[in-house]
Amino acid sequence: MSTTENTNRAVFGLHGVTGMLIATVLLLSILVGLTIWGIGVQQKSATNYYDPAPILDINNLKANSADNANFAFQDAKK
Repeated sequence: MSTTENTNRAVFGLHGVTGMLIATVLLLSILVGLTIWGIGVQQKSATNYYDPAPILDINNLKANSADNANFAFQDAKK
């Protein structure tokens, strides 16, 4: 009965330091991308806000009605 030893070990293999660096760079790039996207959405919402004037009487809204679009938030720049 002979024991076999794994001699194909590499510190910079895909399961070692290189894999850790790839995963870290991937996660940081996702974080940066989502942060930039979120800042862009906030800036767009700050310059194109909703006009609350069309909401006259919220008590007249029905649960399932096509007329609810007249009372919904509408863009102020239309």
